[in-house]
Amino acid sequence: MSDLGGVEAELRAAVRGEVDFSVTARALNTMDASNYRRVPLGVLAPRDAEDVAAALAVCRERGVPVVARGAGTSIAGQATGTGLVLDFTRHMNRIVSLDAESRTAVVQPGVICDSLRGAAAAHGLTFGPDPSTHNRCTLGGMIGNNSCGSHSVAWGTTADNVASLSVVSGAGARLAPGQGWSGAPEGLRPLVEGELELLRTGFPELPRRISGYALDALLPERDVDLARAFCGSEGTLGVVTEAVVRLVEAPRARALAVLGYADESAAAEAAAGLLPHGPLTVEGMAADLVRGTSGLPKGGAWLFVETGGASEGEARARAESIARAVSGDTVDSVVVTDPAGQRALWRVREDASGTATRMPDGSEAWPGWEDCAVPPARLGAYLRDFRGLLADHGLRGTPYGHFGDGCIHVRIDFDLMSEVGVRRFRRFSEDLAEVVVAHGGSLSGEHGDGQARAELLPKMYGAELVRLFERVKGVWDPADLLNPGMLVRPAPLDANLRFDPLPRKPVDVAFGYPQDGGDFSAAVRRCVGVAKCRTTSAGSGGGVMCPSFRATGEEQHSTRGRARLLHEMLAGEVVTDGWRSEEVRDALDLCLSCKGCRSDCPVGVDMATYKAEFLHHHYEGRRRPAAHYAMGWLPMWLRLASRTRTSGVANALARVGVLASLAKRVGGIAPEREIPRLAGETFRGWFWGRGASEDVGAGASGGPAVVLWPDTFTDYLSPGVGRAAVRVLEDAGLRPVVPPGDVCCGLTYVSTGQLDRARAVMRRTLERMGPLLDSGALLVVLEPSCAAALKTDLVELVGEGADGDARAAELAGRVRTFAEALEELAPEWSPPRIDREVVGQTHCHQHAVLGDGAERRLREKAGLEGELSGGCCGLAGNFGFEAGHYEVSVACAEEQLLPAVRGSVPEAEGGPVVLADGFSCRTQLEQLGEGARGRHLAEVLAEGLGER
Repeated sequence: MSDLGGVEAELRAAVRGEVDFSVTARALNTMDASNYRRVPLGVLAPRDAEDVAAALAVCRERGVPVVARGAGTSIAGQATGTGLVLDFTRHMNRIVSLDAESRTAVVQPGVICDSLRGAAAAHGLTFGPDPSTHNRCTLGGMIGNNSCGSHSVAWGTTADNVASLSVVSGAGARLAPGQGWSGAPEGLRPLVEGELELLRTGFPELPRRISGYALDALLPERDVDLARAFCGSEGTLGVVTEAVVRLVEAPRARALAVLGYADESAAAEAAAGLLPHGPLTVEGMAADLVRGTSGLPKGGAWLFVETGGASEGEARARAESIARAVSGDTVDSVVVTDPAGQRALWRVREDASGTATRMPDGSEAWPGWEDCAVPPARLGAYLRDFRGLLADHGLRGTPYGHFGDGCIHVRIDFDLMSEVGVRRFRRFSEDLAEVVVAHGGSLSGEHGDGQARAELLPKMYGAELVRLFERVKGVWDPADLLNPGMLVRPAPLDANLRFDPLPRKPVDVAFGYPQDGGDFSAAVRRCVGVAKCRTTSAGSGGGVMCPSFRATGEEQHSTRGRARLLHEMLAGEVVTDGWRSEEVRDALDLCLSCKGCRSDCPVGVDMATYKAEFLHHHYEGRRRPAAHYAMGWLPMWLRLASRTRTSGVANALARVGVLASLAKRVGGIAPEREIPRLAGETFRGWFWGRGASEDVGAGASGGPAVVLWPDTFTDYLSPGVGRAAVRVLEDAGLRPVVPPGDVCCGLTYVSTGQLDRARAVMRRTLERMGPLLDSGALLVVLEPSCAAALKTDLVELVGEGADGDARAAELAGRVRTFAEALEELAPEWSPPRIDREVVGQTHCHQHAVLGDGAERRLREKAGLEGELSGGCCGLAGNFGFEAGHYEVSVACAEEQLLPAVRGSVPEAEGGPVVLADGFSCRTQLEQLGEGARGRHLAEVLAEGLGER
């Protein structure tokens, strides 16, 4: 153990996969989605089973523990370890074969659940278990935890869907657990056959019994199902290298009945009664967990009951039948057959694992007692006792989950930062274990025991059966090599808490972090590891997070990975250089500051802000990268060019190859990029040339004046957007006014972490906006990124704290997008009918901060039909222009934006209108879009005005 260099060298010589003992690799793997943290020695990404066997041999010889890891979303701590972490997501992630006739598939452990389900869907099949993390969890992790998901009432747990396994045991044996004893390690059969009476009497019968080892599956009357017994062993017996899994027929159509009940108890009491109707799911949640009730029927709690059928009509009929059967008990109900509507409702449920980490008042809540299960008929009584126990301990939590299986999830507001709070955590855990057992339940109903509950298994199983668990572990893994401290001989449930090394006093920071009490450490703690940022596609509904992870597939370039590194930076044990850390800097380097995580992350992690904060401290008192001066100071350079009337000269020089290359090299700009042309006449120059007044009184038509924000991009680079907006606003009876003097939202300074300069710019802007603020006029911002900066960064940089400027919040409250201003101030105005299809992209900041409801409604009124893509264009302000970012920038654009416009008939020839309200999006299209020209919605409408 002491010769880490020797261990690393031996592993490199023994395997073909990547061996990484770097600070970054270790920091990324200190935690899973639990309350626990353990620092590994290093990480191996094995290429095949031979690599796994070779690595185990080295570790066995060296006495180095091994933990197998999939997506790292385990909630009980079993995906953390102090030795070697095996990361199966990089290479061992293939579907080896899929046989539709036998309804089986052969998969490697790193296969993502949704990848298998997608491949099976082509044959009308699916893999039954579907945890809420189904779009990022791996089959290996699901086997290790015996994962379930919302459809377990129909298709059972992972163990119910595994036919056989290929395993390397802790002793190094290559085994194939399946039916019968042939795949067992030597000594297991006589051990089990000597304890049959204990196995027949020691296990409670319930659908969600995940705790402990499932040794009752080895009873002769259960046909000695060794594969089933292995599932849920949490990587403590052997390492899975391949699995044969069973597939089930997928219903051709599905319907969702959402049943509203008066309260949680009523919903829990009703759940078991729905099972005879043969539903696919019976999920429950209460109102205090729901951010918005749009689409939900009336009620204080709901059951989500999914039905299937050969046709939409058949599925709907089954759902309606269930709704009618329980109508006397429900407050309200709704049946949804539209796939998009069902997805929207399911997202409410699936995001609960993250949403639940914040109480309604914003305080933190944590796992630890995440998924206890009881017989479904006892769920109502158990929940009442559970609520009572919470009250007795002065704790709060909101249960939700798999009501049809008697399994609930809950995050509780444990104080895990103080000794008093940790003692309460232990006392509550011990008391709740006794309540669960009294109801005939299992300490774990889905996520496994890990470190969170293994210590309490004697309460559930008794000392004799737990000793048998230890003996079974010894047969499979005599050296206790695999995931030691889990399930048997466990670590205490209050040891290794992830919060232990964090600073107890707030860190001195620039942003206000109003949602986290001004505490940067609390902001970083928001990331609980559910890893929604690790999905391989932005998903339906215009999602954005996390484009750099999807482009690279590297954990350090996910929102979670960056949060982990920031956590370790604050802890100071693995990442020891604090704000000067190069590991954190490199991980944040590919963050596009798209802000997608601010809205798409279930717990609202805002990595764009954290990045700006880090860069501010990292370069404090030091020379910055050239790009920070070239593009961070862009408003100043453009203003200088305009005032010296050298825009034309700059454009001409930028087209001279040698000079352009030199300028890009000096400015830290990617050589592959073209430098955008500066406008010959600024928007403000054009506006004032019209003889416009600065008076914000009513216009000649009696309509109100609006302040049109002259953002840097519109003013100097695309003034046509501003001119078009003026024309449309005036047609709607409004009178645009442009602020006098130079104003700036500070966006480019924020995105490059130059926060002192950003503050100065913002404060100067507030001074100059004073008279317009006094008028009460709304502020129309055409560039989404600038609107987002004014609504968020402005307030959090200069509006918070003892010396905060109240005008910041006032100005932020006045900000409206172009469509919002028209909808609010000219509701009777009718836009020109364009009647064309649209393609393009919703700006990532619009999605994350502003919302696009008004834009959708305006497009609909104008006859602009079609959905804009999600994701991020990849240019993202300065990001895509910076040297070293070009390939990732292009990869991001290729995800959704470029495919959306590629191959379309040109607009001039009757093709779709390409909409892109952001300057970055339009520039990316111009440089990569093969002739596609993106336009702001204002430009399209202004052109339409000329035709009516």
